[in-house]
Amino acid sequence: MSQIKSMPKVSNNQVDWSDPRLEALLRKTEEWKLDNRGAFPSQDVQIHLGWGASAVRKAVLVWETDRVMVLETTFQIPQGEHVRVDRISAGSMRTAWGVVAEGREGFREEDKQNGVYVHWLHLS
Repeated sequence: MSQIKSMPKVSNNQVDWSDPRLEALLRKTEEWKLDNRGAFPSQDVQIHLGWGASAVRKAVLVWETDRVMVLETTFQIPQGEHVRVDRISAGSMRTAWGVVAEGREGFREEDKQNGVYVHWLHLS
C-alpha cells in the first residue's frame, strides 16, 4: 500500500524582527545597491522635460517594462518631473510619457567617473 504524503501545514507564526539571527542577516544586506541595469540592451534616447516643448536632452534607456523605464543621464531630473522619451524602434520614432518616480546618483564606479544619474520613470 502506498503512503500518501500530507500537504505541508501553513504556519501562522509571526516574524520576530528582534531575533538576533534575523537582525544579523538583515545587516548583511544593508549596503546592497541593486538596480535593474545590465539585463537589458541599452539604447540612446532623446528626452524632453516638462509639458512644454523644451530642448532635447540625451539619455540612455537601460531598462524597461510595460509601466517603467530606467534612464541614465549626466544631469539630475527632479522627482515628479514629466518626461517625454523619444527613441527609434524598427525604423520609426516611438514616444513614451512618464513621471520621474525616483532619481539618484549612480552607485557604480563608472557612474561616479562619468557623472551618471539613474532615474525611474512611471509611464503614463
